[in-house]
Amino acid sequence: MRVVYLGTPDFSVLPLKYLIEKCASFVEIVGVVTNPDRPVGRKQILTACPVKKTAMEYGLNVFSYDKIRIEGVQDLLKLQPDLMITCAFGQILSQEILSIAKYGVINIHASLLPQYRGASPIHYAIKNGDTETGITIMKTDIGIDTGDIMFQEKLSIKSDETCGELFERLSLLGAEAIVKAVNLIKDGKEKYTPQENIDGLILTKQVRKEDALIDFSKSAKSVVNLVRAYNPSPVAFTFLNDQPLKIYRAKESNGVGEPGTVINVDGCLEIACGTGSVKILQLQKAGGKPLAIKDFLLGNKLEIGSRLGK
Repeated sequence: MRVVYLGTPDFSVLPLKYLIEKCASFVEIVGVVTNPDRPVGRKQILTACPVKKTAMEYGLNVFSYDKIRIEGVQDLLKLQPDLMITCAFGQILSQEILSIAKYGVINIHASLLPQYRGASPIHYAIKNGDTETGITIMKTDIGIDTGDIMFQEKLSIKSDETCGELFERLSLLGAEAIVKAVNLIKDGKEKYTPQENIDGLILTKQVRKEDALIDFSKSAKSVVNLVRAYNPSPVAFTFLNDQPLKIYRAKESNGVGEPGTVINVDGCLEIACGTGSVKILQLQKAGGKPLAIKDFLLGNKLEIGSRLGK
């Protein structure tokens, strides 16, 4: 089976490795498609994405396009794939591309569709306090994650789990699922079921830095979920004396006070919320490094009644 794999970030790496290593007897990766190299860091060094680095390590043919619908069609036709697989690729495919491969295009999506279509389903699941998520293997169509479903694999979300931690577990689940999917296709046993149209489905958007601003007028649970959702990136933040303060970890408590106000500094940093309070466990001042709260308080004296936020 000739396969073209399309992916870009870390999340896409393990599924590619599993296809290479666990399906070698019947899968040939004839091409890997990624987004182009991007400037990274303060020095803006042009850097290959994680999937491109992995593909090059395995000696695979790599193709990178800013706009695959315009630049990539002829290359894909020449590769003559039987199947194309997308995983967090980050570009919408045209109908022309979707029609190239014999078995079409299937996608590894990090939610239990039809909930959380779009770019950032893991962030949304944690921010909304969900206790379950999973991987959907689906047939890609012209819409945004609207195609028919081959199967789903479920995963419980731990109560204190961060986005980064869940990201890793879902990447592994996605890798295992794509191996199952290509075996079903090989054996002619794949079946697809149309997605149900349900009320309240969410089209998730690309995460922006401003989405991670903490609103202490919300409940303590909402604040903690936001902190979890944006760890490790872009990291939840507030302000202390008009300077940004990143919050990496926090837990719920039952303190009472004006939202955003420091109500306890005895071995902890407890902030009142609209309902309940949060105890900050790890944070980072501008220009500093992430610190456990006890280490932070040694060099930063805060008084009860101080306020966080603007």
